[in-house]
Amino acid sequence: MILQKTNPYTTPQTYHLKMEDFSELIEGFTLSGNIVDVEKQEFYPGRLHIASGKIVRIERGPVAETHYIFPGLIDAHVHVESSLLTPSAFARAAVAHGTVAVVADPHEIANVMGVEGVEYMLEDARQSGFKFFFGAPSCVPAAPADTSGATLDLFHVEQLLQRDDIYFLSEMMNYPGVLHDDPEVMGKIAAAKKYGKPVDGHAPGLSGDNLKKYVQAGISTDHECEDICEAEEKIGIGMKALIREGSRAKNFDQLYPLINRYPSSVMICTDDCSPGDLLNGTLINILKKGLDKGLGFFNLLRALSWNTVNHYKLPVGLLRKGDFADCIIVDNLDNLTVLQTYINGNKVYDKEEKIQINTNKAQIINRFNASPIEKKSLEVKKQSGKIRVIGLINKSLYTKSIVLPANILQSSDKDILLSSNVKKDILKVVTLNRYKQQASPAIGFVQGFGWQRGALCTSVAHDSHNIIAVGVDDDSLMQAINTVIVNKGGIACCDGKQTQFLPLPIAGLMSPEPAEVVAQQHDSLCRQAAALGGSLDAPFMALSFLSLIVIPELKIFDKGLFDVSLFRQVDLFI
Repeated sequence: MILQKTNPYTTPQTYHLKMEDFSELIEGFTLSGNIVDVEKQEFYPGRLHIASGKIVRIERGPVAETHYIFPGLIDAHVHVESSLLTPSAFARAAVAHGTVAVVADPHEIANVMGVEGVEYMLEDARQSGFKFFFGAPSCVPAAPADTSGATLDLFHVEQLLQRDDIYFLSEMMNYPGVLHDDPEVMGKIAAAKKYGKPVDGHAPGLSGDNLKKYVQAGISTDHECEDICEAEEKIGIGMKALIREGSRAKNFDQLYPLINRYPSSVMICTDDCSPGDLLNGTLINILKKGLDKGLGFFNLLRALSWNTVNHYKLPVGLLRKGDFADCIIVDNLDNLTVLQTYINGNKVYDKEEKIQINTNKAQIINRFNASPIEKKSLEVKKQSGKIRVIGLINKSLYTKSIVLPANILQSSDKDILLSSNVKKDILKVVTLNRYKQQASPAIGFVQGFGWQRGALCTSVAHDSHNIIAVGVDDDSLMQAINTVIVNKGGIACCDGKQTQFLPLPIAGLMSPEPAEVVAQQHDSLCRQAAALGGSLDAPFMALSFLSLIVIPELKIFDKGLFDVSLFRQVDLFI
């Protein structure tokens, strides 16, 4: 019996089949090229025989093709919602650059919608054909002091961990709860152990005995390292270090030596990625960047595939017999252009034929009750001679706590009121509870945006996703804030004359539109924001992380300022 099948990147092959082979190959095909074996750390020409979504045989031998067959790339930690896209729209953008799977924490939408939000992500992802591996959010809200739209207690978390489509306990941000043996926190970790699922960490700056206790609790990863010493300490006591290279936090340039030093203990992630960056390629660009820095090719591929598969026990293939056929065709080792992407043996991307990921019309779910505000609610009356100011750090999620004299913000006509001071680069920042119909804004000040006019507002405010805004004057702030409120979620940029808006009707976090449309809208907003002044990278993400009260040093949430080192609310005035 003879069977022959071809495709654009396959040399036609004739197989003389035995009857026992027929059941495997009747619906199969082959991929030929230079096979990249990450396990054995070698290249060799050969053919992958694929049937029923799996690699049934690997044949070494000469082939005509010069392209390479890589294992598909895997993002070890990502919040899909931060791309402003639904999972299926995210998938369509990701496969074009060789990403076949992501380890995804749905705690953004869980903070808004609870378990319903997690179910939403699972269902939309299920339709795509892409490999999403979701975790059970461990901290909803992110910290006990935070105000979110939902709470996932131990009961909810354990219910999720029992599911086959939940692969891990998501990042344990409440590290004080671990250190103080909080029963709820420890119960969630115990539940993950009970069901044999790993626990992700989130412990920025934690070291010494506190770090040891955190790890001994059963927490196995951390993606918050910003310097080599911190990462090496964590690796030294058994953690896996995730090097983050996202749209806001960029740690690869500081941490890349870890990949050669500890090839079994490092993974790569983007964490939070804008739609434009996703469309331009994420993991494949990190691979190129690592090679430019002289890192070992196979060490990089381990960090981008092998280590993640083995740590989370993911059903993702690594080009071994019996594995799922999850692979990418790359033109050569110089350009690293992705020509095709396969998931479970299905061709989901072809550079000539484009993308074949499934997408359905997105369902709209939301929780948004805030009412429009009045300008008077944005006034700040002077109470003492000094104030706390949030200091931005470019390309980082960390901030500084700065103490400045209040008189540099006094209005000339109303000396009892404090306002922005563009000469000192200090702007008013506002948060507002979006889950209550009538709520009072919390107001502080931030240094580092560099704007001369206008305001920016978003309902993407980690992790509670209340409304957050920063601006030069109260009129622009009110305009931007009310635009987001009236539309029940989105991003607004007011330049003092006109307001641009990107609607995010799905939980105030995501758009139902394709990645190309959302990226165009987002890029237009970024250009308008850049025209306000300053040179801050990713201003929207910079703003959205000002409310994340589990990353040092000083943040703002819907009740006021929060000192992360003290892990409690503090006053604006000193």
